[in-house]
Parts: sequence; C-alpha cells; structure tokens
Amino acid sequence: MNINPFGPLYDRVLQWARHPRAPRYLGILSFAESSFFPVPPDVMLAPMVLAQPQRAWALAWLTTWASVVGGLAGYGLGWVAFASIEPWLLASHYAAAYQQAVAWFEQWGALAVFVAGFSPIPYKIFTLAAGSLSMPLLPFVAASLVGRGARFFLVSALLRWGGARMQAQLRRHIDRLGWATVALATAVVLIWALR
Repeated sequence: MNINPFGPLYDRVLQWARHPRAPRYLGILSFAESSFFPVPPDVMLAPMVLAQPQRAWALAWLTTWASVVGGLAGYGLGWVAFASIEPWLLASHYAAAYQQAVAWFEQWGALAVFVAGFSPIPYKIFTLAAGSLSMPLLPFVAASLVGRGARFFLVSALLRWGGARMQAQLRRHIDRLGWATVALATAVVLIWALR
C-alpha cells in the first residue's frame, strides 16, 4: 500500500490539465463557483498554468470572464429568488458571511464586490447579496471584473513565473504538503465538531 499517494495524484492532475477539454471544465467551474459551487477555480487554474505556462494569460481571461458571468447568475438569483433562498442561507454556515456582505455593501458599496472577488471570501455570497439588495448592475460587473481578474491574473502570473522550477519543487514536496493539508482539514473538522 502506498502511504504517499499525493505524488501520483499530482502527476495525474497535471496530465488532466493538459487535456483538450480542460479549459471548458475550467470555465464551467469558474461559472459555478461564482453562483453556488463551493470549490474555487484556482484549484483547476493553478495546475493548468503549471502544465501549460504559455497559455497562462488565456486561462486567466477564461477564468475571469466565466466567473463574472457566474457572478451575474448569482446576482440574478439573489434579485429574483432571494425570498426562496434566504431560509436555507440563514440556516447554513454561510449565514455570517451573508450578514457581513450586507454590512459591507451598506458601508462600501461596489468596493465590497471587488474585495470579495479578489480575496478568499466566498464571492458567491456577495453575488447573491448584491442581487438581493438591488445593487446597480454596472458597478457590480466592473468591480467583479477587476477583483476576479486581479486574483486570477495574479495566480497565473506567479505560476507562469515559477514555471518548471515551481513544478519540480511542488512535485518534490507534494507528499508532505498533501499530508499537512489532510492533517489541517482533520483538525478543522474536529474543532468544528467540538464547538
């Protein structure tokens, strides 16, 4: 039994990242994450840029545009159907993030969308909040485009710059990083369960 499964998994992910349909899947993931899906597109964008650094900018553009369109879907969902979503949202672990989003919108307006688009804060919550609060559409799209674009172009630039060196370093340390991530996730789940 292999106690270090992360190396072969890493190799497989890079192989998948070179697949001709990988950009399509990246676009779908980027769209979905902006409106309802919990996995950020960075987890797919990063290996794709490592596998094909010459396509870094095209992949960053694809991720940005698909994410903004997904953000518009989240905005529409918040605008049209927030009354139906609100009970679920307030009962979920996203309740505090939604309340924070509403407070940020009241204080900063479109700047809140930019911050959510760039940072690891759940952008989907801000898209729903923007729609439910009827935020003007043009500032929402502009802030989303700048925030999401800055994030995905930064990820792509760092990985393109690191290129083969970074890929080799990641491969060399992937098992330790993988087990550290598993340990951290386990600790978070245990702490959450004990609360």
